[in-house]
Amino acid sequence: MIAALEDRLARLCSSGETITYGALARDLGLTGPGTISQLAAALEHLMEHDAAAGHPLRAAIVVGRLNNGLPAPGFFAKAAALGFEVSDPAEFVARERARLASLFAQNRLNPDHG
Repeated sequence: MIAALEDRLARLCSSGETITYGALARDLGLTGPGTISQLAAALEHLMEHDAAAGHPLRAAIVVGRLNNGLPAPGFFAKAAALGFEVSDPAEFVARERARLASLFAQNRLNPDHG
């Protein structure tokens, strides 16, 4: 699932789009009880990888349906645990999305381009 998740996020980042957790789960073919929990665990895994590599957090483009365009609270808790300053959630997400746009414009995080 991680490879499919990375591919889907890369395509979204390349086009500057966001996606809800539910839509992303459906795109990945996840169904049944615990679907969002499975997705959240995979996203947290990617967050750890991104942070360790000094990259922006790809999970910043996944939004809660009722969160006004922001990720779910768990995203911010994980980001804080990874050492990110998240006291202004909207500003933090905007900064991460801008960093993603810049890196994807340079093809530095796109799995198809290394």
